[in-house]
Amino acid sequence: MSPDGIRPPTLLALPSYLASHLAQIGRRVLADALAERGLRLPHFAVLTGLADFGPLAQHDLADRLGLNRSHLVGYLDEVERRGLVGRERDPGDRRRQRVTLTDDGRALAGELLTLAQRSQREFLGVLSEDERATLVELMRRVVNADDVARSRLVG
Repeated sequence: MSPDGIRPPTLLALPSYLASHLAQIGRRVLADALAERGLRLPHFAVLTGLADFGPLAQHDLADRLGLNRSHLVGYLDEVERRGLVGRERDPGDRRRQRVTLTDDGRALAGELLTLAQRSQREFLGVLSEDERATLVELMRRVVNADDVARSRLVG
């Protein structure tokens, strides 16, 4: 049976169905690569989020990453035990915890980014570099449009 005959053609015509399966494949490949370092996807998200944005209030980090605030605490506990992040009282609001990368966390975030990029190239290996760039740009536009729409509802 050809690969096209495995899944129902009606579903293969739905972008949301394809995007969901593409996400599952990409998530699996990245999760496997991170597991070799003893990390999970939320740990990677925390480290790269802090590398991109700098120190953040704990609740702001959860919101930017799309993580449940109470779940974030557990992820932070794990990476803090490994010496990758530190938490301190936010000088602007003593009621808040501010999360920062340590030097080891910053170094690991850079290594993980390289690992993640390699895993993504592998899982999208059937596409050319230009096709991968186009795919990423199109997906980013959809995500950005959703972010704008959601911010209007909240703000």
